[in-house]
Amino acid sequence: MNATDLQCSRRDCRAGATWAIVWNNPKLHTPERRKVWTACDEHRDYLANFLDMRGFLRETVPWDEFEG
Repeated sequence: MNATDLQCSRRDCRAGATWAIVWNNPKLHTPERRKVWTACDEHRDYLANFLDMRGFLRETVPWDEFEG
């Protein structure tokens, strides 16, 4: 999927996404399972911090480098 087709995962944000925020919930998912939120530049840190505070964040990478 092309980054121009993506929309930020932040509620009510309609901006195009340029980041992949990779996460999993260890209580629900096996260690190899990866879920992905997409983020615009403005909301990248907000979404990553939200997941990191819960111990869910695995990595944040530019969408064009994401291999998921």
